[in-house]
Amino acid sequence: MRLPVDLHIHSCLSPCGDDAMTPGNIVRMAVVKELAVIAITDHNACRNVPAAQQVAQEYGLCVVPGVEVTTTEDIHTLCYFPEYAPLLDFCQWLDDTALPIRNKPHIFGRQLVIDAEDRVLEEREILLLPGRGGSIDVVEEEALARGGVMVPAHINKQANSLLAILGSIPPDLKAMTMEVFGEEDLSPILGDRAAVRSSDAHQLEDILEPVHCVSLEKATPGEVVKALRRGTLL
Repeated sequence: MRLPVDLHIHSCLSPCGDDAMTPGNIVRMAVVKELAVIAITDHNACRNVPAAQQVAQEYGLCVVPGVEVTTTEDIHTLCYFPEYAPLLDFCQWLDDTALPIRNKPHIFGRQLVIDAEDRVLEEREILLLPGRGGSIDVVEEEALARGGVMVPAHINKQANSLLAILGSIPPDLKAMTMEVFGEEDLSPILGDRAAVRSSDAHQLEDILEPVHCVSLEKATPGEVVKALRRGTLL
């Protein structure tokens, strides 16, 4: 099946995410935009995924458990999992390596954990933006060990990207899928790797229209993870 997706969306748990980016609002906007699969990928955190999955059940929308990890090289990577439990364990590993820097909401924004009724459950105090976990190869191995997959994020951006920081794709990196921002053709760089295009939305209006589709046997998180691992999304 060819399904419209957006696999890089920030909720209000990310300090740079708008407060209106609640799990419920994200799901309903994705439904309005006729998407079939989305992923909530907050910075180094995942606590708003369960609420999004709960709301999504009402609409038949697939929500892939995910997180955007900032590695110790300051590279942004997207890690996806077939279920929430291994993602939660992965994020606990990230928390264990986090620098104890308190968030300053007036500078960076609030970090809100929200339930399925859009009620605030918690405001995270430790700033979620700094790098943690380890280098990109360590982050990849930790994701793979938990049944997930690591996808380098927006590799053609000028900041926090694989190409901007390392200059090329490391030959020992296992990732068979890379996220490309916008419509730039990076096929000469990617070689036999697949490209996935997402919004990196921080506001509701930035969530993708149904323009980027992927091939999946069925719309489940497990199928998305398998396709990303194989590099067979297109």
